Amino acid sequence: SPVADGSQAEELSSILRGGRILGYNDSHYGNPEVILYPDKGLDMGDGWETRRRREPGFDWIIVALGQTGTLDRILVDTAHYKGNFPASCSMNGRLLTGSDIALMNNPDALKADSQFWPEILPAQPLSADAEHNFEGDQFSGIGPVSVVRFNIVPDGGISRLKLFGRPTA
Repeated sequence: SPVADGSQAEELSSILRGGRILGYNDSHYGNPEVILYPDKGLDMGDGWETRRRREPGFDWIIVALGQTGTLDRILVDTAHYKGNFPASCSMNGRLLTGSDIALMNNPDALKADSQFWPEILPAQPLSADAEHNFEGDQFSGIGPVSVVRFNIVPDGGISRLKLFGRPTA
């Protein structure tokens, strides 16, 4: 899809492009990697679903983009999640540099560090069984990112997460 400067936005998070899951706080049902698949989810078992939260807080998943870039659009698909979709989502992220390689190999350090990443997408409401598109004007302008933490409140399931943008060198 074209972006403001006329260039094409690419799906930077796709597993086909090298996107991968680096960590998450809960994956009660299924394999969270599938949220990065290029297709549409087949059913509730083909997504990331967390257990019902009984304590305060929220659930999160950390995604390494297949290619560093500036985000233009985020697609959150709650397909097939009708009674157990999250109430809202938000996203934080940052650009990891060569000096941050140790973070990538240490899930505990990455989890701790992600709590302080700049906000990319402030809390947005989600609804059942729908594709939600969030555009660049809804984002905080933090520039290029290579890793994001996607947050769902309070819990629930999503079928796919697709992050579109312009790759940077």
